[in-house]
Amino acid sequence: MITIYVYILDTLADWELGYVTSELNSGRFFKKVAPDISLKTVSCSKDPIRTMGGLTVVPDCLIDDMVVNETSALLLPGANTWNNPNHGAIIEKAREFLSAGALVGAICGATAALANAGILDNRPHTSNGTGFLEMVSPGYKGQRFYIDDSSVADNNLITAGSTGGLLWTKQIIKHLNVFQPDTLEVWYDYFHT
Repeated sequence: MITIYVYILDTLADWELGYVTSELNSGRFFKKVAPDISLKTVSCSKDPIRTMGGLTVVPDCLIDDMVVNETSALLLPGANTWNNPNHGAIIEKAREFLSAGALVGAICGATAALANAGILDNRPHTSNGTGFLEMVSPGYKGQRFYIDDSSVADNNLITAGSTGGLLWTKQIIKHLNVFQPDTLEVWYDYFHT
């Protein structure tokens, strides 16, 4: 069983999670021997959050309830509220996930939160374009590891810019090994074209 924790916060960018959550939750294209997936929303409080798209989402669990091991993963979506200090606990949890060998996927504004914490200083990564992380993360020191691509996979860290949700999803699915390789390519080509 793989537990996928999806961090939710006010102004969450709904569209950035659309491909990955729908495929991991439905399992519709999973290979026959794929592990079961449990998808859980997690937040810093039990209060409902309001997405950018106006949806209200109630968290399934709190950060302290998360189990960190190699069969868990953490997805951090973009949002306009990452600079709120309440989110520091999930960034520290992301560091814990990475140290344990568990998958962390960060897209858009979440990459800025990782940059602020120094997590991107020594790992290949991407974000919303060259110069973005310097602009929003004054302490960012990972410029020489920045790759100007829509999504970048570095072992158990997968980062993406705001327009990279599809490739980010492909890389997450590949890392989790829940699709046959040819199925993943057909799936990606279908949505890409």
